[in-house]
Amino acid sequence: MDDIDSMFTDLLGEMDLLTQSLGYEMEPSEMSSSSQRKNNFSIGFTDLNESLNALEDHDLDALMADLGSDLSETEEKLNATKTGHVHTQQHKSGYSTQQQNVQAPISLSQMSSLASSSSSLPPEPPKPLPPGEAEAQARTDKIKLALEKLKEAKVKKLVVKVMMSDGSSKTLMVDERQTVRDVLDNLFEKTHCDFSMDWSLCETNPELQTERGFEDHEYLVEPLSAWTRDSKNQIIFLLRPNKYLFFKDPQIFYLWKKDQKCINEIKERHKELLRKENFDGPSLIVPDLEGLLYLREDGKKSWKRRYFLLRASGIYYVPKGKTKTSRDLACFIQLDKVNIYSTTDYKQKYKAPSDFCFILKHPQIQKESQYIRFLCCDDEHTLSLWVNSIRVAKYGATLYKNYQMAVRRASTISSTLHLTSLPASSPSTPTVHRANGHTPQEDLPEPPPDFIPPPPPGWGSGV
Repeated sequence: MDDIDSMFTDLLGEMDLLTQSLGYEMEPSEMSSSSQRKNNFSIGFTDLNESLNALEDHDLDALMADLGSDLSETEEKLNATKTGHVHTQQHKSGYSTQQQNVQAPISLSQMSSLASSSSSLPPEPPKPLPPGEAEAQARTDKIKLALEKLKEAKVKKLVVKVMMSDGSSKTLMVDERQTVRDVLDNLFEKTHCDFSMDWSLCETNPELQTERGFEDHEYLVEPLSAWTRDSKNQIIFLLRPNKYLFFKDPQIFYLWKKDQKCINEIKERHKELLRKENFDGPSLIVPDLEGLLYLREDGKKSWKRRYFLLRASGIYYVPKGKTKTSRDLACFIQLDKVNIYSTTDYKQKYKAPSDFCFILKHPQIQKESQYIRFLCCDDEHTLSLWVNSIRVAKYGATLYKNYQMAVRRASTISSTLHLTSLPASSPSTPTVHRANGHTPQEDLPEPPPDFIPPPPPGWGSGV
């Protein structure tokens, strides 16, 4: 029995050592990933200090107020936890309070230091700064405090530089709770642009020469957190007419096999019927898109034609020597873990058959990788068919809800602006409308009965 007990004790000891070694091996990677995640607070700037300096005053004040509320709430929870811990310790040791009340004797060195500190003169008050320097100093102090508070904030926040189409930029504070729709509304207020539903936020990757429009329901901080610290990626605020082309002209995608003239002549009521038939049901119907595309094979520079088919579960292709029947199809890629990106100048970069290419990749992949799927189309129309249809297959009804919300938002704001631009009529004098819908201009003097308007300039001169 003693031998069995000793063997069991040794076994437990080895298991304990193994557990500790595994924990030690896992901690550095977890700490490095968490530190990297916490230290990346700005996008589009060399460092956080530069990004905070680019914030407008009211944005910086709003950031400070938000961070202050976050930290005060955290401190309250921490103090409550500490208070409970102190009460527990006091119950365990009844004489601890008495020991705390006993003061330790003061040594000679402490008495001499106290005497020297009491005899020293108080520091001189700082000299008042001029108004301009005082404001600059106050802003500098705010930025220093914001730097400290950002590292302690419980909600992740990013200072983001957004490029405009004219080359200028806007600096925004974005936290992990804000969607792309929220950021777009913020940019509308800052830029005073029209509230078109085609405005988009796009990410560009110069190394891969790609671009992707963020969907309105996405939380912006999430994809930006995948960017590396030395990334040259940018966020651009621009108009993209094809953003909701799928819902504006659904016949292009659901009737793609028909003649182009027939598609162009379809009326609005037929578009509405297509929207109701394919979007308003229990599940959104994905277009049965299929056709020949060029595929860049893994690890090779050559492009080969394959017959691809789009389904709700992903993209499939017909293997060589097989048919288009479901049992012969091979899965090319599933869409739940990848995003679709349009490309620039791939004909030169990768010797593609045309410049109408797109790629499918995981958002964490920021550089060239074997896990990127390259596809090329013959023309721009085919590219638009595949890119927009893949977006619908990936996001489903969520994309349609984004479109409906954008339509409501644009119509609500335009009607509000129209009402505010109308002149206010006096409450005592009701507005009179004529049969043609126009208001009579009573302030203008009426012409005399025999008034004859003069001829237009140049009349009768033969010109």
